[in-house]
Amino acid sequence: MRSKKHILFPKQQVLLEEFGNRIALARKRRRLTATQVAERAAIDRGTLRAIEQGSPSVSIGAFINVLKVLGLQNEITKLLEEDPVGRKLQDLRLMNKN
Repeated sequence: MRSKKHILFPKQQVLLEEFGNRIALARKRRRLTATQVAERAAIDRGTLRAIEQGSPSVSIGAFINVLKVLGLQNEITKLLEEDPVGRKLQDLRLMNKN
């Protein structure tokens, strides 16, 4: 089966690359090698390299496994802690019901 190519808009690709760079920096701050992190995350080094480079084809599960190894798995919940757009939409719907 051929792998599906994921296409992102340039700004989203930059965000993903920044995320990957932050993961690489977190690994280096902990003085862990790529091999150590990959083994502990149950992925191969190529997948870790793809994560650190911001590849959109890596599964979210692989990202989460790497974050767990780095002790950062709970940080992912902060992404949607606040949802200002969703809250505004909800408030508008509530206002329109009256």
